[in-house]
Amino acid sequence: MDVPAVKLSELLRHPDDLDKLLGLKQEFSRKKTAVDSQLRGGMREQLETAQSGMHGLTDGQKAVNSVKEEMMKIDKISSESQNMIKDFATINLVSQAHRSFSAVETMRKNIETFNDRLDAIENMLKQDDADPTNMPNLLPVHYELTQLRNIRDDAIDQISRGDDPSFQSTLEEYFNRLDEAIDWFDEHIGIIAMSLLTLVTSENNGLVTRFALIIEAEEKSDQRVLALQEALKDHKEIATRFQSITDGAKTVRGYKDKFLQAIKAYCDAQFAESKQQFLDDPAKLEKHVRWYFNDLNAVRLGMVPLMPKKWKIFKTYCDTYHESMHDFLIELVDGPESNSANTLEIISWPEKYYKKMGKLGTKQEDLTPHVIDSREQELVRDFRNLIIKFLDEWIDRIFKQEKKDFAERNVEGGNLDADEYGYFRTKNLVDMWRMIREQIDAAANSKRADVIEGVIDAMFLRLRGRQQSWQRMLEEEAAKYETSKEVEMDGFQSLQDWLVAAANDQIACIDDNEEENRFAYLSDFKQKFEPLVSEQYMERAEGDVAALRDGYVDFSTWCMSKFAQLIITVDFKAVMIEVFTPKWYTGTVMGRMIATFEDYVADYKQVLHHSLIDIFIEIFGEELLVRYLGSVRNKGAKFKRADQYQDKIFDDLKTAFDFFSNLPNPDVGNAIKETWRVTEPFLQLLSVDKDAIPDAFEQFKTSYWDLQISWVEAVLRSRDDFERSMLNAVKARAAQMEVVRGPDTIMGKIK
Repeated sequence: MDVPAVKLSELLRHPDDLDKLLGLKQEFSRKKTAVDSQLRGGMREQLETAQSGMHGLTDGQKAVNSVKEEMMKIDKISSESQNMIKDFATINLVSQAHRSFSAVETMRKNIETFNDRLDAIENMLKQDDADPTNMPNLLPVHYELTQLRNIRDDAIDQISRGDDPSFQSTLEEYFNRLDEAIDWFDEHIGIIAMSLLTLVTSENNGLVTRFALIIEAEEKSDQRVLALQEALKDHKEIATRFQSITDGAKTVRGYKDKFLQAIKAYCDAQFAESKQQFLDDPAKLEKHVRWYFNDLNAVRLGMVPLMPKKWKIFKTYCDTYHESMHDFLIELVDGPESNSANTLEIISWPEKYYKKMGKLGTKQEDLTPHVIDSREQELVRDFRNLIIKFLDEWIDRIFKQEKKDFAERNVEGGNLDADEYGYFRTKNLVDMWRMIREQIDAAANSKRADVIEGVIDAMFLRLRGRQQSWQRMLEEEAAKYETSKEVEMDGFQSLQDWLVAAANDQIACIDDNEEENRFAYLSDFKQKFEPLVSEQYMERAEGDVAALRDGYVDFSTWCMSKFAQLIITVDFKAVMIEVFTPKWYTGTVMGRMIATFEDYVADYKQVLHHSLIDIFIEIFGEELLVRYLGSVRNKGAKFKRADQYQDKIFDDLKTAFDFFSNLPNPDVGNAIKETWRVTEPFLQLLSVDKDAIPDAFEQFKTSYWDLQISWVEAVLRSRDDFERSMLNAVKARAAQMEVVRGPDTIMGKIK
């Protein structure tokens, strides 16, 4: 079986596949060499065949010309002989009269005995009706019918050439009974033709052989009629002188064509029954068409010896049956009753079919067209796309419901679920993963790795797309509160609840508990498809699974970041603008913000996944620091030498550090406090003398390579002794420094 062409885009899907280029080039070179060799061999064979055919045509042309010349010689001799024989005209006239008299006498006897002979034929047909398995009179009936047919044809032909054509209708009425007997005989021939295989398998060889003799005789008669008709058409003047050789059948009777039609009709009738069986149970296609191969095997073993060799009866059956098999399968694929189960079985059928035909001695290249028009790849693609279509419809339906639930999140009591641990969860995550398992099962039913792998690839894309869709939905809603000039609290708390639920969902996708043998959705997904795909695909899929896992971690972290940003942007909006302004010196801004955040932690501690609590606190600590240092841009922010701004900053830091130090996880607290150490070089920029500012900046920049010069400028401008020369000196020092890039620091977030 030919291997479908593989597209280069399918071989080189990923950057790592470029390493295979050398191997692919060598493999394609080997294949090209083999194909070139086959093409040269095939071309040589075709050339030899063409040359042989041309020689045959030349020889045939010579033979035709030779016959033509001989006929012309005969005609010439005939014409000359008339002059050589004395009284030739008289002798010729008497001869013609004698022939006419003999012909009339023969015709009279034939017509007088016509009805008696027809009665005998009808009696023999009745006897055959009584013994349909043997039909002992089949050959005599055929012989007698042929004789009577020839008598009728000769009589009608002579009448049609006469002067009074009115006798023709009289003769036709006289011969009407013959047509009835012919139909009767043809019915017997049709019965045998439709039951040939049954006769062969029951070893009724006699009847099969007699049938073959009749069909062969009729075939020769038809060939003779066609040859004479062709000769009469092309050489009318010469042919009219040899009318005597036109005795016998005058028309083509077509028994051979009817025999071939009977083979097709018998096969199609079998397929009609098989079609219904297949539609009822597609999985048993091989069983439903077992008769097909049994029939061909019976022809090969039992019928071939009983038929003329020139018929090549086995090839005739193979070609006819193959055509019907092709039509049967294409109708199932393209017909209105087509479905995925049918398509699956048909996709895998050609390989089995050609293997079975090979066992019968028939090569695939001898069977045309391809049994399903080489549409395997198209059908595979259509089936795969059908599963992906259902997948997309499910995911779209689920996401539409999630968007609806999110838009209606302010209903009394909320519209979120909780898992067995009490953590907030959205309602549709379980349904989504169950649907994915079902679609994997649907793909697995194909028993084709290319279908399964294509569906899994689509699932990876859809799962990543789902993460992005969720993040975009939450981002758009959060932006309404972050950009609003007036604080609008309607839906704000429920948005925070959904951020928590979304983060919990991501953890649920990746949180394996191997000790209890409980695997998260992503691991279960991987375990589901791993046994169904190839090792080569699985190597690549490991990267896709890892990317999905990272995506779930990133999205859960993003949810916590957005939660923290909303707290600072909305809850702290009124107090954050007071930082580093005159009100700041007399107020307790940091204390109030820390107390509010403590309330948040207490409220959400029971509904937020335990692994996210520390992350939430750490993100909040960093976000608070970013906003705190960024407050040097607040309107009215000014650090005066006479004010105790350093003491106030120390007081803010002490309040924050006390909170961080009392966290349940000291590692988290220490990590946050270490991040807040950036306030030390910040204080240096505020408090050092003017001349020392460039050195303070250089130390700051060395420790935090991504320190933004625009923020440094804002800090310097907030000093009450700011001069332009201070900023110029910092910029000059920045131009002289060689900054070594490293991991991102907290200062990269402060613009």
